[in-house]
Amino acid sequence: MKTTSALSSDSLLVQHYLSGSEIALEQLINRHQARIFNFINSKVQDHDNAEDIFQDTFIKVIKTLKNGKYNEEGKFLPWVMRIAHNLVIDFFRKSNRMPMNYSTEDYDIFQFISDSTPNAEVGFIQDQVVTDLQKLIEELPEDQKEVLIMRLYRDMSFKEIAENTNVSINTALGRMRYAIINLRKLISDNQIVLSV
Repeated sequence: MKTTSALSSDSLLVQHYLSGSEIALEQLINRHQARIFNFINSKVQDHDNAEDIFQDTFIKVIKTLKNGKYNEEGKFLPWVMRIAHNLVIDFFRKSNRMPMNYSTEDYDIFQFISDSTPNAEVGFIQDQVVTDLQKLIEELPEDQKEVLIMRLYRDMSFKEIAENTNVSINTALGRMRYAIINLRKLISDNQIVLSV
């Protein structure tokens, strides 16, 4: 019963986002980011590349939603996971290091399409990862945190960020770069593992 409620909630958030609510998109991302990121990271096994693919996934999600190409036939999370999966394959193709074994006894590449919910322990760990990351973002200097949130959660271009914060595009880019550097340092200093 909880799953149905979550699905209708995803559907409602998508509708609110299409009606102009950026907060609805932020809630969708927050709800699913740990599961999607962990899926990507488990495939590419490199945190930085996983971050890039995660960002590209949500950029593609946003573009598809804005272009009116998303339909309600599929569930939101499996749809996003398929996008992430395709981007992972593209990543391996571009880097010419396609893994040889896609399916094993322990892992079936299509498992993410099913509606399996994580067990309580995995759910707890994922929630903790999200909480830890949010706390780290709060520790960033205000100008870096602002740019990071605008770029990652609101999908604003650096030109839009520059206009909204009254700085040059180069300054906005620099703040984003330092935000990522500082986040990595905070993760390392606090010995936080951002995966299940």
